[in-house]
Amino acid sequence: MILKLLKADLLKLKRKGIWFLVFLGPFGVISLQGVNYGLRYDWLVRPESDVWHDLLLNINMLLPISLMLGVAIIASMTANLEHQQNSWKQLLALPIRKSSAFASKFLLNILLLLVASILVVIGTVILGVCLKFGFDMPIGAILENSFYPLLAVLPLLAIQTWLSITMKNQAVPLTIGILGSIVSMYGYKAPDWFLWKWPLLLSDVHEPIWFAWMGLAIGLFLLSMAAMDFTRRDVK
Repeated sequence: MILKLLKADLLKLKRKGIWFLVFLGPFGVISLQGVNYGLRYDWLVRPESDVWHDLLLNINMLLPISLMLGVAIIASMTANLEHQQNSWKQLLALPIRKSSAFASKFLLNILLLLVASILVVIGTVILGVCLKFGFDMPIGAILENSFYPLLAVLPLLAIQTWLSITMKNQAVPLTIGILGSIVSMYGYKAPDWFLWKWPLLLSDVHEPIWFAWMGLAIGLFLLSMAAMDFTRRDVK
């Protein structure tokens, strides 16, 4: 049932501009680093430096913030597909579970963000090759740099999906998401339990994979809590 709902949600994305947004985020991150290296190539690329490692660090300065903004905007836009047409009641009048409808929206958001993360991987490789860093690239580190933040951001995605679906006025979820992104910019020294720090993958105690696993575990927990709350609500 969830797969059928997911297919229906994908069809609703046509001519909504969401796919353009999915492309725009990774393009913006990679392009800004391209400009950064273009202006400061001699300073950033030195004979003794690990150029691929430094490139990933520079991309990681922009990627988490872009990802968290994308979470807020995508969650709002996918939920608004139903809000704009007042079709939540019609959708839930079908012989489907409320929890399945909620899970479908969450999976749709993950799918869109997954596509964006894949584009980041492709963009990172292309940028490194264009900068003449060679083809001896750290594929594992590139994948971690692109997909670990996605796993780490799942708790925030669950929260934003819940807010966007349960609130018809999308100004509130968007404001919360944008403020969270701004807070995360100054979250480097925050404690490791602070959710908005997790996509940064920075800690004096834990390795980046810790944030990925915690994001997956807490994300699934918050998803179940949000779906449970949604099933108890009267949808307007």
